[in-house]
Amino acid sequence: MLLPLAWGSLFFPGLFGLCTWGLRRARPAWTYSDCVMISTRLVSSVQAVLATGSGIIIIRSCSNVITDRHWLAREYVWFLIPYMVYDSYAMYLCEWYRAGDQNNRHSLTIFRNFLSKNRLMITHHAVILFVLVPVAQRLRGELGDFFVGCIFTAELSTPFVSLGRVLIQLQQQRTLLYKLNGVLTLTTFFFCRILLFPFMYWSYGRQQGLSLLQVPPKIPFYCNVANAFLIAPQIYWFSLLCKKAARLFSAPSAKKDG
Repeated sequence: MLLPLAWGSLFFPGLFGLCTWGLRRARPAWTYSDCVMISTRLVSSVQAVLATGSGIIIIRSCSNVITDRHWLAREYVWFLIPYMVYDSYAMYLCEWYRAGDQNNRHSLTIFRNFLSKNRLMITHHAVILFVLVPVAQRLRGELGDFFVGCIFTAELSTPFVSLGRVLIQLQQQRTLLYKLNGVLTLTTFFFCRILLFPFMYWSYGRQQGLSLLQVPPKIPFYCNVANAFLIAPQIYWFSLLCKKAARLFSAPSAKKDG
């Protein structure tokens, strides 16, 4: 417990500082604000790769989706806690630099803007810290490492989301890379954040000899409620991505028709 917490507390802020320093050296024309925001995206992508890799290892190691164990299912959660704290501060730091006014950086207005713009993500982080961590580490007992691994793989879409935001920041929205990345973002998000939940039900049903539709009534009610609570924001975010993709790919056609 203490070792992953300590490593995470050093790793994520240290990586952020290293990325910011490296970008300032490599791209002196970029503003400090640009370097901070891009560094935040890089650290998020690194965490996503680590989480996805851990999830795949756990899933492949658990033949029995209920009782099989893997040490990463618990240890990576402790490593994840410092990231959630760091990322909340990093989001505020981005808003602080985005405001631009040196004299008002610590004003209440900036903090309110930060809460307003990031309320869903802040809620997401709070739920992970105060609900999912206790469930994953204590309340589930010795069961369900497979499903913890599945949740970890939901981070696969994060590097593509981050790259998209970096390209927007660098005003590269009209490039082929941006469009290809948009397709990959939608694909990975759909498979790893939407279809992930039917996959977990199907995996349990296959082991128990049940069809996918037979699983929900056979598992505890609170499991269904928890899954519904987790998938709801994913569906909302996916709808936003679809709307953005529709605008992106319809824009050239609209200009041609005009």
